Amino acid sequence: MLESSGIKYSDNGQTLAFETILKNHGMNTARIRIWTAGTYNLNYGLALAKRIKAAGMTLIVDLHYSDTWADPAHQSIPSGWPTDLAGLNTKIWTYTKDLVTSFSSQGTPIDILQVGNEINDGLLWPVGKISTNGFSPASQLLNSAINGAKAAASPKIMIHIANGWNWSGVSWFFNGIYIQGALASTAVDIIGVSFYPFYDSGATLANLKTSLTNAANTYGKPIVVAETDWPVSCSGGPSLTEPSIPISAAGQQTWVGDVRTVLQGLPGGKGQGILYWEPGWIGNANLGSGCS
Repeated sequence: MLESSGIKYSDNGQTLAFETILKNHGMNTARIRIWTAGTYNLNYGLALAKRIKAAGMTLIVDLHYSDTWADPAHQSIPSGWPTDLAGLNTKIWTYTKDLVTSFSSQGTPIDILQVGNEINDGLLWPVGKISTNGFSPASQLLNSAINGAKAAASPKIMIHIANGWNWSGVSWFFNGIYIQGALASTAVDIIGVSFYPFYDSGATLANLKTSLTNAANTYGKPIVVAETDWPVSCSGGPSLTEPSIPISAAGQQTWVGDVRTVLQGLPGGKGQGILYWEPGWIGNANLGSGCS
């Protein structure tokens, strides 16, 4: 979207495709968000997927199941979708199947499919809101989505929640979301978590290490820090959880290196990778944090 506004990316003075710059500097995976409508729709995702695959990178598709941003505070049912559980189970199965088919049909099969974005309190609210209706509707909806994907292809499945540093929240979610007759643990291949240094004072590297170590030992699945970042500038705050790390490009390197160290130290080699959110977004001051 930034390229369409005239922004170009360069490396050592040479203008290059953004994905080429990433690949040349060692990144091997890209994650595309897909909304059910609007800016980040299916056509947007399909076009980016061609570029990602041409660069030889692993393709993750992040399904928000919403017409706009989905996160811990927003999980709105897309316009025109059913508003009852039975109807939503059918719709999410069909939608996911058709979407996965679209990526495969153009020669860019999805490697990892993320079903839902930061779904700590469920998805497709209010029907799938855990704090309102318990775990069962959300578990059913995730199961239907995954079954739809598997009817079309064989992507690995990632479940993504926010606040990966908070073991209490991580364990509450994963201990509740697996329900007999709905979502089974065996249907999920990867645990993805967000880890930001400015939303909560508890989001420290030490807490991340404790939480992800517990998750690796308890659930036995590969773990990805699916979203993280560190600012190069902040105006008037916020307070960051690791004050010894400078707010600068050098600080970004330190932060990512420290997160990598946590993942590399997880038991059984379960730490799988880091996805930075978002390296190509120019002019992102105040995008959720008051920093850029």
